[in-house]
Amino acid sequence: MTLQIQSLLLLQLLSIVILFLPTILLAVTTISPGSTLYASNTSQIWSSPNNTFSFGFIPLNPPNSPPFLAAIVYSGGIPIWSAGTTPVDSAGYFQFHPTAGDLRLVNGSGHTVWNSSTVGLGVSSASLDDHGNLVLMRNGAFPVWSSFDHPTDTIVPWQNFSTRNSLRNGLFSFGLLEYGNITLKWDDTTVYWSRRLGSSHGENLTSPSLGLLSNGTLSVFDRSIPGMAIIAYSNDHDEGSDMLRFLRLDNDGNLRIYSTARGSGTLTVRWVAVEDQCRVFGYCGDMGICSYNGTNPICTCPSENFEQVDPKDSRKGCQRKLKTEDCPGNLTMLVMEHTLFLTYPPQSIFAVEGSQVFFVGISACNSNCLVNPICDASTILSDGTGMCYYKIPGFITGYYNPALPSTSYVKVCSPAVQNPLPYVQKVVRKGDGRMQARAVSTVLLGSVLGWLALVHTLWWWWSSTKVGRLSGKHALLEYASCAPIQFSYRELQRSTKGFSDKLGSGGFGAVYRGTLANRMVVAVKRLEEMEQQGERQFRMQVATISSTHHLNLVRLIGFCCEGRHRLLVYEFMQNKSLDTCLFQTGDEKLESKLLSWESRFNIALGIARGITYLHDECRDCTVHCNIKPENILLDENYTAKVSDFGLAKLDHHMHRTMTSVIGTRGYLAPEWLANLPLTTKSDVYSFGMVLLEIVSGRRNFEVSAETNWKRFSLWAYEEFEKGNVNGVLDGRLMGNHHHEMEVDMEEVVRAIQVSFLCIQEQPSRRPRIGKVVQMLQGITRIDWPPVH
Repeated sequence: MTLQIQSLLLLQLLSIVILFLPTILLAVTTISPGSTLYASNTSQIWSSPNNTFSFGFIPLNPPNSPPFLAAIVYSGGIPIWSAGTTPVDSAGYFQFHPTAGDLRLVNGSGHTVWNSSTVGLGVSSASLDDHGNLVLMRNGAFPVWSSFDHPTDTIVPWQNFSTRNSLRNGLFSFGLLEYGNITLKWDDTTVYWSRRLGSSHGENLTSPSLGLLSNGTLSVFDRSIPGMAIIAYSNDHDEGSDMLRFLRLDNDGNLRIYSTARGSGTLTVRWVAVEDQCRVFGYCGDMGICSYNGTNPICTCPSENFEQVDPKDSRKGCQRKLKTEDCPGNLTMLVMEHTLFLTYPPQSIFAVEGSQVFFVGISACNSNCLVNPICDASTILSDGTGMCYYKIPGFITGYYNPALPSTSYVKVCSPAVQNPLPYVQKVVRKGDGRMQARAVSTVLLGSVLGWLALVHTLWWWWSSTKVGRLSGKHALLEYASCAPIQFSYRELQRSTKGFSDKLGSGGFGAVYRGTLANRMVVAVKRLEEMEQQGERQFRMQVATISSTHHLNLVRLIGFCCEGRHRLLVYEFMQNKSLDTCLFQTGDEKLESKLLSWESRFNIALGIARGITYLHDECRDCTVHCNIKPENILLDENYTAKVSDFGLAKLDHHMHRTMTSVIGTRGYLAPEWLANLPLTTKSDVYSFGMVLLEIVSGRRNFEVSAETNWKRFSLWAYEEFEKGNVNGVLDGRLMGNHHHEMEVDMEEVVRAIQVSFLCIQEQPSRRPRIGKVVQMLQGITRIDWPPVH
């Protein structure tokens, strides 16, 4: 294990050395003063020595139509840098000026639209190297300007990105701060995403720089950091040899790592900063509402009181058909359910004084904005916090999602005509607006009165029964909504009989059996040492967990966030956790419930499918960080359900969580020992260890005389290579008398092979969990033996 850590550290050190190798060691193509490229001839280029990169004109309207952009492109036509953002016509040209010593982009009218600003610096030559860096040099040896020091929207390997640099695309920008944070901004004012270094790194940085290693690792380097501080991995890091990975700020305001094979011209997204595109501030423009049509984000207007600024481009936002100051009648507030106006500092009326929100009720959040001349819209979070955001006129951008626990209001001229559904424009007949308003009001009033009558009837019925001891709010919402129920601490204390019936404990806290007032049996987890957890962050993560639904994931029913108490309420699993049914305990009752091979194989598939959903199928990719038999629960039909997903994000600093994970012997991915972040491949490693335990019925970290005092996982691999499958398989399945069961040996061999593929030391050699499911099912070929 020590040798493995040393190897990882050596790899890091070599990566740093390689990143900062002097450009002078590279082969370069020399460009002579006076050299000129013409937009009318796109085949004319300046190429790097190995033809990996080239500089020339690329048409923005292929195959060869104007306008043209002067750009450095990677083999296959992928642009990584451009001379400004202004394209030129067919008569434009790009020149290394023969006497002034600068680079110039000139359009057909003779106007210089971009230059390198190096006149008078003694530039004598230019070059393009095999890393894609265009350099101007004095006396042929001293660089005075380079494209790497003046990035546009992309960072490539070997490029040093410092706090002086920024990436830009339209109103969006990306930068590195002095204390190591990387941020995305809108209009240079609103930070809508950031990723920070650990507290142990960020305090003592001297001159941080950001680099993307060729293996797909995005890292911060500084003299105060031993090695490097990894910010993110591409999901194909360390894979492929002839592959370019680059970081790009796209025109949708999102930051992504891409991979492209040499000469292919095709791109694959390997990492994204903002998983939920609708959370990008300004994506849909002023007064635009972002929502999803399937997996694709789309932009619409708040209602028919608005129209698109540009019907050909919905991302340019919306405008009122009638300005509020020109209303012929009264102003009113348009109500938008499940809609959130994105609010980041300084997007608030009282931002100067530092106040971001008011704690008021729904009606006040609406009415206060209506009568306030400097309030244009407001948003209230219906999650129990009482937060109401007031929005000033200027720039307002929204997000609609049926799962959002928020309601927004925007000021319009009467009548407010709502869209019945997102992305559907309501057809309104021409006629008297007042008659339309009366008709709409009558329908709405009738609907409201009918709903109130129904609610009153349900309330009376629940209150008149013993079940009514549960608050009406909980009873009405429990099965009518996917939203998590908020319980009081006293309710959960009463339902668990003072937390007396303990089911078990884990890294995040103990779990207790409870019975709600409606007689529903639940499992209540008390989160320990989380008193400092911010209430807002806790509620947001709870909302994320509760919106994640899958057959093989434990359902979150509700939560408690009261004072220093943080509790989660889950559905109860009748057959407890996998470890209680899998391992020999000496308990005759448990031994009599020995899991058959069919049950074990179905449990393994269920676990893999649950993890696949977390990694690849839900909107926000979730790395579990602690896959182990204790976190696999079994329902009454022995269906496997993964528990504790999403909890790793609840710990603000992650330090305690990581310590807890380290305490789980045998399931921790080896890269974690080198202080590297956990990725989806780390979950694959943990699953591989659990899968081996499902096959063998033994802990993978056990040692005994039978295993020659080696860890069982290592011994099992050696035995399997010798062909001793029965030695790896749980002997209770094959053994003797009444315990002998039918076993599909093809499935056993397949499961053992997959387990060893998953526990490869190098993350890049482990399969993705989706492929694991296919290999277990026999759909995909298993690459055996594994590569060491």
